[in-house]
Amino acid sequence: MQVILLENVENLGRIGDLVNVTDGYARNYLLPRKLVAAADAANITAIEHHKRSLEKKRLAARSTAEELAKKLADYSCTISRKVGEGDKLFGSVSTSDIADSLKKAGFVVEKRMIQLEHPIKALGVHPVEVRLEPEVIATMKVWVVKED
Repeated sequence: MQVILLENVENLGRIGDLVNVTDGYARNYLLPRKLVAAADAANITAIEHHKRSLEKKRLAARSTAEELAKKLADYSCTISRKVGEGDKLFGSVSTSDIADSLKKAGFVVEKRMIQLEHPIKALGVHPVEVRLEPEVIATMKVWVVKED
């Protein structure tokens, strides 16, 4: 089934792209979440008409993401956690903890943008990647320290 993307969908495409997906994926996931529109003749001509404005929006979003990436590269957040014997953390630091810390600092970052292979379970400085756009990735430092 051919569909037109109304939102950026990871591993599928960006706004305005015409893509082929299976019928079930479109019917059960993409269409109910209003991520796509069916690719009929009327929708295709409407998208072609709006391609220019979509491209301007993409460029604007990318430039703001690049500015935010520069700011995040210079920023390092500090998260304090309780520790036990041998400086082992009680629990771990996850993407939601980092996202909350960034929101308090004034950065607009969702937790799904933060890329962690595993939750942080040790004290120290840890590099964390933040995927702002598909092509824009910022690397920031997360300090995990003892809670007083």
